[in-house]
Amino acid sequence: MILYLDSSSLVKIYIEEDHSDLVREWAGVAEAIATSRVAYPETLSAFARRREQGELEPHALELLQEVLVSDWSNFVLMPVKERKAGALAVQYLLRGFDAIHLAAVADLRAMRPSDLVIFSSFDKRLVQAARAEGIPLLVPNKEILE
Repeated sequence: MILYLDSSSLVKIYIEEDHSDLVREWAGVAEAIATSRVAYPETLSAFARRREQGELEPHALELLQEVLVSDWSNFVLMPVKERKAGALAVQYLLRGFDAIHLAAVADLRAMRPSDLVIFSSFDKRLVQAARAEGIPLLVPNKEILE
């Protein structure tokens, strides 16, 4: 199984949030973890915002960044397909980076038809769009789908 993590899920691997343990468990059993290249700045932005809000010590941001840099080469990194993402953004009224993640996981499934590719996100609209596209999902409970 290849687990595709959008940024909302990827952050949970590094920072303790609701469902962090679950995402870590899913990642631990996956054969590979995939994400879009846009997840790197998105994830660092989430870390920096947490520091700015006082949820992280200044040195914790540096450590998180080092760990992300170290892990980054282990992920299956999907390129940005801007036209496909643009069409998905319009179709499902998604934010730009969410549309990029949806396009990326769809491309990964097309590239690896013999592999089970499962998508993880904690963004309600993105989860609904992925479901409409027929993409298998890992979500903690049905409430995110409603």
